[in-house]
Amino acid sequence: MTVRDISAYSNRGEAYEASQDTPVNPSSAPTMGDIINARFGRRDMIRGALAVSAISATAAPLLLGSSTKAQAQAGRFVFDEIAHGVDETHHVADGYSANILIRWGDPVEAGAPEFDPMNQTADAQEMQFGYNCDFIGYVDLPDGAASGEHGLLFVNHEYTNEEVMFPGIGDQEEAHFADMTRDLVDIEMAAHGCSIIEVRKDGGTWQVVPDSEYARRISTRSTWMQLTGPAAGSDRLKTPADPTGTRVIGTVNNCAGGQTPWGTFLTAEENFHGYFWGELDPGHPEFENYDRYGVPDNWYAWGRYYDRFDINAVPNEANRFGWVVEVDPMDRNSVPKKRTALGRCKHENAETILNGDGRVVVYCGDDERFEYVYKFVTEGTYNADDRAANMDLLDSGTLYVARYDEDGSGEWLALVHGQGPLTAENGFNSQADVVINARKAGDLLGATPMDRPEDVEANPVTNKVYVNLTNNSRRKADGVNGPNARAENNWGHIVEMTPAGDDHTATAFTWEILVQCGDPADGAVGAVWNSATSENGWFSCPDNMAFDAKGRMWVATDQGGSWSRVSGSADGVWAMETEGELRGTGKMFFRVPIGAEMCGPRFTPDDRTLFVSVQHPATDGTAAYPGFERNSTFEDPATRWPDFQDGMPPRPSVVVITKDDGGEIGV
Repeated sequence: MTVRDISAYSNRGEAYEASQDTPVNPSSAPTMGDIINARFGRRDMIRGALAVSAISATAAPLLLGSSTKAQAQAGRFVFDEIAHGVDETHHVADGYSANILIRWGDPVEAGAPEFDPMNQTADAQEMQFGYNCDFIGYVDLPDGAASGEHGLLFVNHEYTNEEVMFPGIGDQEEAHFADMTRDLVDIEMAAHGCSIIEVRKDGGTWQVVPDSEYARRISTRSTWMQLTGPAAGSDRLKTPADPTGTRVIGTVNNCAGGQTPWGTFLTAEENFHGYFWGELDPGHPEFENYDRYGVPDNWYAWGRYYDRFDINAVPNEANRFGWVVEVDPMDRNSVPKKRTALGRCKHENAETILNGDGRVVVYCGDDERFEYVYKFVTEGTYNADDRAANMDLLDSGTLYVARYDEDGSGEWLALVHGQGPLTAENGFNSQADVVINARKAGDLLGATPMDRPEDVEANPVTNKVYVNLTNNSRRKADGVNGPNARAENNWGHIVEMTPAGDDHTATAFTWEILVQCGDPADGAVGAVWNSATSENGWFSCPDNMAFDAKGRMWVATDQGGSWSRVSGSADGVWAMETEGELRGTGKMFFRVPIGAEMCGPRFTPDDRTLFVSVQHPATDGTAAYPGFERNSTFEDPATRWPDFQDGMPPRPSVVVITKDDGGEIGV
């Protein structure tokens, strides 16, 4: 997911990776492009663009845009799609309404002041909705009787953009944080984290319930969390402030996440490396570990005022981030828990599915170029009759990393101390070392480096597992070797996996490509787009996804500040066909305002409401887009969405989408 805009064409995550002479991941395992090339062959793919019969049946879903039968098929989604484009506001398909539910700075906790952008304080921000909303989770409240009209929303706040948050402050990374004060840093830290809000549909309109007993802000600045699982208590997690290695203040860069069957939420720490500054001595025991994760990367001035974000002052602190955090929304006094058994990486998501044998499986993507896909299988089983019995299920189980083979098969490789190369000879003295250094463990096991694995989710109806691979702009021309292996690939693709025997705990699976993304008219070889039924069905850079109750897939995109040169269109939500003759084709449903990213799609159980997050409006890519040529600031943003009031900056917001006739979305 987008990290932070530092120029017209890149974000901080991309800039970090582009600065490396070689891929951060040193693995010699074949890339996904190598494997796809070996399986299908580039000559067959080019020939297939002219005739579907030229390629194998397993590859056929890639080219349904050229199928006569596909053109005649109506599809599973019934709505008139919107057009590609870019402007100052959001758009949704005809027959639907998209309304602002809550914005950065709106009150969350009882007693929170109204938002005043000219007089912000950290104490106020800790009671108000945070910045850059991302993942959204929804659970019905007990008295909602599973109606989908009264429940709790859990929302991540991934990062902050100081240039449009604070008056008189430009891009502070470029300015070497010259204007950042302790007070501004405190506001940034308070704006990170998560929000829990109670929402209710009243008279057909969704509203936030004020002064709710469940309402809660979780922040980087002050919320204590517990470290659990195999890394808890490790010497590598101990600090002067926490000599036990079991307690940590806050969570950072919370990107996507997931929900558990017992009604808790999982929030995933992604680009934690950027919050640390300094320069660690190459002789330090953690130097190799931190180098593998890109720590430190100096995105914020936090280390100037807080030693724990200075890698030289508190070297172990960075080991306390990069985890999946479990939060109980039903108890506002509960302590969030960092579940270290799920491994440490730049987690995009952590979405669960209940397996047939009662065990819970968590799928995760490590969102960086050439990184891996993971899953975690609990040791214990889910107890539907005893919620309390499930609360520590995620502390015991087996962590796996995926290897994709050329013949369309794959294997989940167990990351278990003492097995294979995960021994003391290779620096793994315990399971704590395995999960802290999950990337290195995956390297040694021969996991397949992927093109930015973002959301990884299982379809609850079909049991298929999907991996959104956003892009890989670092692929060189000599690596062009198949439908995935496009030089400077800005488009991305989606992989579909089938667990052996429909068993998510199985170590074997098969895989194929659902879609290669991008505009077919712009050289996106293998891109799928049914021009007979969709003018705007193609998209770039799949990021988050959601499945409705019917098992239909909805894809949110993140072009990472490069949309102006990739698609010429803002990000949004596309309805994606995964079955039938239109498999691999899409329809555009929702579009964000200029500079924003689409995040966190979440349906209510009745499919009558879709919540989405609109993140960092006015920031990414605006300097290069005709009519909006500017690097946005508080005083001169590319858009003042959603308020459109003089003096009010752009505000990341949760949008609630409903059908005007009250019916189900997309039917």
